[in-house]
Amino acid sequence: MEINRDTLLKIAHLARLNFSSKREKEMLDGLNDMITWVEKLQEVDTEGVEPLTNMSQEINAWCDDEVKTDLTREQALKNAPKTDNKFFKVPKVLK
Repeated sequence: MEINRDTLLKIAHLARLNFSSKREKEMLDGLNDMITWVEKLQEVDTEGVEPLTNMSQEINAWCDDEVKTDLTREQALKNAPKTDNKFFKVPKVLK
């Protein structure tokens, strides 16, 4: 399959892309290179290969949730520049 200029312009319109006619040749070459690469992948024999859901062989190490108090409110607020004795006070960032 080869991408022609009309297909490129249609894709660009659908994707809301604007590029100069100078870049059009680069875009055409790039898309055609990608399609050639994907077509080449179609030739690979994958018989008996299990599909992957993840590229990593790592297994997540889950830990149990434990309710515990690491800091008291007083300890957390102790070094804060401004507080109202319950919460951190920060400058307003939205108008």
